[in-house]
Amino acid sequence: MAHTVKDKAKLLARVRRIQGQTAGLERLLDSETDCTAVLQQIAAIRGAVNGLMAAVIEGHLTDHVVKEAEQAQRQRDLDAVLQIIKSYLK
Repeated sequence: MAHTVKDKAKLLARVRRIQGQTAGLERLLDSETDCTAVLQQIAAIRGAVNGLMAAVIEGHLTDHVVKEAEQAQRQRDLDAVLQIIKSYLK
C-alpha cells in the first residue's frame, strides 16, 4: 500500500489546516489588518506546507527507497524525489 494511501487521513488533515490558514490570510488581507499579522500568517502557512512536504518525503523515502528490494527501482525512486526536492527548494 502506498504511503499516501496509508497516511491519507493525516495528510488530508494537514491539507485542511493549510486551507484554513490560507482562508485566514485572505480574511486578514481583505480586512486590511496590520502587516505584522499578515506576515505571521504567511510564516505559519509556510511552516505547515513544509511540514506536509516533510511527511510525504519521509513516507516516500521509507516505502519507495529503503524498503524497495530492486536496486534499479530504488534508484529511480530516489532520483525522482531528489528532483522534486530540488524544485521545491528553488
